[in-house]
Amino acid sequence: MSTVETLGGLQRRLNASIPQQQIRGEVENRLKRLGRTAKVHGFRPGKVPLKVLEQQYGSSVHQEVLGDTLQRSFAEAAVANKLQVAGYPEFEIKTTDLNAPQIEFSATFEVYPEVKIGDIGGETVNRVTFSLSDADVDETISTLRKQRAVFNSVDRAAQPEDQVLIDFSGTLDGVKFDGGEAKNFTVIPGAGRMLPDFENAIVGVKAGESKSFEMTFPADYHGKDVAGKQVTFGGQIHKVEAPTLPEVDAEFAKALGVADGDVAKLKTEISENIGREAQRRVKVRNKDNAMEVLLKVSQLDVPKALLESESQRLMEQTLQDMESRGMKIPKGMQLPTDVFAERATKRVKLGLILAELVKKQNLSAKPDQVEALIKEYSQSFEKPEEVGRWYRADPTRLREVENLVLEDNVVAWVMAGAKVNDQPVKLNELMGS
Repeated sequence: MSTVETLGGLQRRLNASIPQQQIRGEVENRLKRLGRTAKVHGFRPGKVPLKVLEQQYGSSVHQEVLGDTLQRSFAEAAVANKLQVAGYPEFEIKTTDLNAPQIEFSATFEVYPEVKIGDIGGETVNRVTFSLSDADVDETISTLRKQRAVFNSVDRAAQPEDQVLIDFSGTLDGVKFDGGEAKNFTVIPGAGRMLPDFENAIVGVKAGESKSFEMTFPADYHGKDVAGKQVTFGGQIHKVEAPTLPEVDAEFAKALGVADGDVAKLKTEISENIGREAQRRVKVRNKDNAMEVLLKVSQLDVPKALLESESQRLMEQTLQDMESRGMKIPKGMQLPTDVFAERATKRVKLGLILAELVKKQNLSAKPDQVEALIKEYSQSFEKPEEVGRWYRADPTRLREVENLVLEDNVVAWVMAGAKVNDQPVKLNELMGS
């Protein structure tokens, strides 16, 4: 027999008991199994008396059985009371005498919230659209040419896209600041690797000349000491080099992976690659926009257990990402999980909203949709059939594709039900440049 109390919000407490006989029977069974291999001085394996096993192992086995029985009893009671448990329960033994006929306990836990998804008919969702043009392909080829430019010294003032070798030193109120000084530093005006005011100040200066200029750092600049402040830079130009771009010919095509040097084939491949990447980004942007609408119209409480678990997962993911970028992460290093609380809350909410929506609107992934998405992904590889088999061979990978299809179905449902505002975007905006 069990009872359930509501402690407030999503928190519940289940009160139940376990018959002592059940625990003792399982303890005896485990001790007998242990006796088959246990090494006890003075006895051969398998010949150790039960009383001796109880003396040596009884306490630890009893604790183990009690813990397992609590978990099992709680799970059975949760099913009997139709409880959707979120996270793990905290157990408390109420009986002081563990040899009593009944072991009474309580388990405090959270349940999944009721998810109320409002009417999206009055909401407006922005739908990003993109159409690839010949100009986009030409611009991409131009970028590829610039990446393969050869620089040669010139005796003239620096121009945009030149490569300039300089020494510079910056001061704030007459005092040098961290990160404001460098020797033999390469700057390409117009490339956007430095702040625009810094790059622009170098234009018009020749090798051997010096220049002093003032500039103001953006208010959101990562260097807090100089963010939003005016500083003075002094620079010495050592060398100005002009770029020579490769011709779009067979050699250029071969350098980009087209074995036969066919320029037309190169342009086709570039067009296909841009198109695939652009559509992927369009899908991501539209998914984000649709999810924002769902968050806006939905009402639900967030279980603390799920929030803590997701914050921990995001923290571990961040540390792994830092390590993959070459940073040395001390063993056991932790980051404050409250830093991830906002992201974690949003992700947990969306997970609960999507689960409810998929169930109510029958938006789960269909086999033909999964197969179509696998084929779509496979087309960007040299041997698409092998990639397709790789996805189908592992249930985990297949489940990842199913989740992506599910998200696509949810986005389509939102777009069909809400007011849609189409937003055509250009390639450079889509690619974030």
